[in-house]
Amino acid sequence: MKIRLLAGLLVLGMAAAGCGGAKVEDTTGKVAAPKGSESAAAPASGGGTVKIAINPWVGYEASANVVAYLLKNELGYTVEMPEIKEQLAWEGFETGDVDVIIENWGHPDLKKQYIDEKKVAQAAGSTGNKGVIGWYIPKWMVDKYPGITDYKNLNKYAGLFKTSESGDKGQLLFGDPSYVSNEDALIKNLKLNLKVVTGGSEAALIKGAQQAQEQKKPLLFYFWDPHWLFSKTELARVNLPAYTEGCDADAKKVACDYAEMDLDKIVSTKFATSGGKAYELVKNFTWTNEDQNAVADDMTNNGMSGEEAAKKWIVANSAKWQAWIPK
Repeated sequence: MKIRLLAGLLVLGMAAAGCGGAKVEDTTGKVAAPKGSESAAAPASGGGTVKIAINPWVGYEASANVVAYLLKNELGYTVEMPEIKEQLAWEGFETGDVDVIIENWGHPDLKKQYIDEKKVAQAAGSTGNKGVIGWYIPKWMVDKYPGITDYKNLNKYAGLFKTSESGDKGQLLFGDPSYVSNEDALIKNLKLNLKVVTGGSEAALIKGAQQAQEQKKPLLFYFWDPHWLFSKTELARVNLPAYTEGCDADAKKVACDYAEMDLDKIVSTKFATSGGKAYELVKNFTWTNEDQNAVADDMTNNGMSGEEAAKKWIVANSAKWQAWIPK
């Protein structure tokens, strides 16, 4: 789901933004350790390597960078962060290429395959983030087109969303093909005159939403929360038939909205059994949608690398992350 700002962890000595945007320096001019942390300045050595898969959306990257920063600077681990799509990341548990998926959006099929059947992966608890997928339009359309947020009226307004890619149907703009998706089934089962058009990335969705609101262009698109975009651009969610338990059990028969998900962490069984303090930190990690959005916003809109944005949050939130550090 996201803009690819991550190029790997930067060296700790690089100047980073601190709380309130100011640099945190000691008298030598070097970047100081986060407040309340002694080991960040002189981390333990020989902690081993942790491989955190990076899925393609910036909120995921925000969580991964905060955890990676603490693994490196508090516990002395080396961290590898390969960019891998969701499906392939799960395969990495079996091949040894992945230790951690730091933000999992459901995937009961993959849990069954890799946790229950192959037993090469394990759940590692909630991230604390509440994930919601839905269909959205720019806020200005709500005022101009009465009832447009009711899915029953989408066929009435489908012509507004037509593009060269959607032909004689209205376009439903989608992101990365690897994202969780019920869109084709929803369109078919709700008998909507729409066609899914894949934009290819989180960046395409963000650009489309921003232009749609600023330039008063009609747009119907797939998106999710948590995301920093909601604090920058006025959007409205389309009301699909309410989710009820089991309404999405058969992928081909889905005719209901997405469920709110308690996003969780998945780790390899090997990492869970031999990862030591690194595994404990990953398991203990939990924060809010607001926390994630703050880091993701800095990465996307304030010119910070993943490590810089993570460090800024860590400096400002010592009480939160200290509770994650194994005793």
